[in-house]
Amino acid sequence: MVKMLPWFSVAALTLGAGTVALLLNSCSTAGRAVVVPPKIEGATFVGDKACADCHGRITRIFPASPHARLRLEYGQMAGQNSCESCHGPGSKHVAAGAGGTNFIVNPGKDPAACFQCHLDAQAEFHLPQHHPVLEGKMNCVQCHDPHGQDIMKAAGGLAMARLNESCSQCHQAQTKPVVFEHPALREGCGACHNPHGSVNPKLLTVRDSNLCLRCHAQVPGPLAPPGTLYIGNVNHTTFIRFGACWTAGCHTAVHGSNTQPYYLY
Repeated sequence: MVKMLPWFSVAALTLGAGTVALLLNSCSTAGRAVVVPPKIEGATFVGDKACADCHGRITRIFPASPHARLRLEYGQMAGQNSCESCHGPGSKHVAAGAGGTNFIVNPGKDPAACFQCHLDAQAEFHLPQHHPVLEGKMNCVQCHDPHGQDIMKAAGGLAMARLNESCSQCHQAQTKPVVFEHPALREGCGACHNPHGSVNPKLLTVRDSNLCLRCHAQVPGPLAPPGTLYIGNVNHTTFIRFGACWTAGCHTAVHGSNTQPYYLY
């Protein structure tokens, strides 16, 4: 004997199956998001070959760049499958030759081209603490190489981790080699700082001592009273009330020290 399902169970199964089918159909037929190439008044698209005539070095290294993965072989509109997808139509730039810098979009001067895709970075630059990109005092190209294999552009010249080399161009005092290096620097400056922007002072990812306590485990001492805060074998309960670890007159050499292994000075 076949046991019949209640009518409401059948209705629920039918509705569920219909919803899944609708979702699958909508996902399979929906097109990808389209970013319109920048516009340059009176200019038309000329293609990559015209760019390669003058920018040979860039066109040679660009295929290895992460940005090259966004290149569409069969773009839905003109300019989507060439350098012009970021730099705008290049006919007036090509015609003007060496003096055509005013007829092309240059992210090194205007971050608007980058912000078309990197909306998250654009939002972070509007936070209270941020690098002055929107103010025109910095640009994306100072820290990123949009054409190269490694978008996190390395500055070189200092003996330190690659992740810090972009920051070291401006923050030499904080990133110089020291005898007692803060291990956090081995993870890169981004372990503590958000390079685009933050609600916290000094672009910190977390406010005050909470930042340090993410890595420095709180280990209770023997027979420690409840509510006490130990870091290592030292009771920090009183110290932590004075402020952040680096503003309480203690670990002032937070990036590293040449004299003291606990970064006290």
